[in-house]
Amino acid sequence: MHSFSPKLFTDFNVGAIGNGSGPKSYGFSVVGGDGLRRCRIVACSFSQGNGGESPSPSSNPISTSGSSFLSRSQTYALLKHQMEVAAKSEDYKEAARIRDSLRSFEEEEPVLRLRRLLKEAIADERFEDAARYRNELKEISPHALLKCTSDATTLGIRVQVRSVFIEGRSQPSKDQYFFAYRIRITNNSNRPVQLLRRHWIITDANGKTENVWGIGVIGEQPVILPRTGFEYSSACPLSTPNGRMEGDFEMKHIDNVGSKTFNVEIAPFSISTLGDDNDIS
Repeated sequence: MHSFSPKLFTDFNVGAIGNGSGPKSYGFSVVGGDGLRRCRIVACSFSQGNGGESPSPSSNPISTSGSSFLSRSQTYALLKHQMEVAAKSEDYKEAARIRDSLRSFEEEEPVLRLRRLLKEAIADERFEDAARYRNELKEISPHALLKCTSDATTLGIRVQVRSVFIEGRSQPSKDQYFFAYRIRITNNSNRPVQLLRRHWIITDANGKTENVWGIGVIGEQPVILPRTGFEYSSACPLSTPNGRMEGDFEMKHIDNVGSKTFNVEIAPFSISTLGDDNDIS
């Protein structure tokens, strides 16, 4: 596993500490038994009210040597978006040109074509056709129906994941594919928790499964207070162009001595060179 910089998020009142250049430290106040304690953490804050965030300079994991790489799926999604824009502005000549480009693109990527056909069949209530397209997808790409995102909540602890293909660090000719994933853990319960261990189940396109266990995440065992969260990015190399990941975090409540640990689900998500065909970001 490869790691990127961690970020702790809180909805406390935070204040930036720094000279205005580079990453800032944010402080928040925690009241303990011995009075007021002030913590300094390199961080970004997000508001649970709207789910927004303010990324730090190092928070974009798909940036490599100053350049960002669009995966084929993102290029495909961008073309679809451009076609919709052209159609809405009644530039039908341009919309037709982009449509033809999309069809050519799909001939090179049968997974994308089958995804489109499956969506269209469901929308038109042609369920027999939909079943056929679904089975074809499963045959040529076992994880094609799984999204590159997942969202699960266990005992008030919400875990959201998003994966992305890093084309610039992959070498398909050598069967080397590099994927980054970003995880946001939000404590929606009324009790503070600490993340102790992680467990990943990684499955490639050939069905080969690997279990990975480790202490904490990115070298930390973060404490997550009620109504706050922790977010980090990491990466996973794979020898096939698609696969899936799932797992769990072992946590414990820290407000009572002797509390038992419990497992928080990380729902399955896809890691794929094609990504999600509706993702352009």
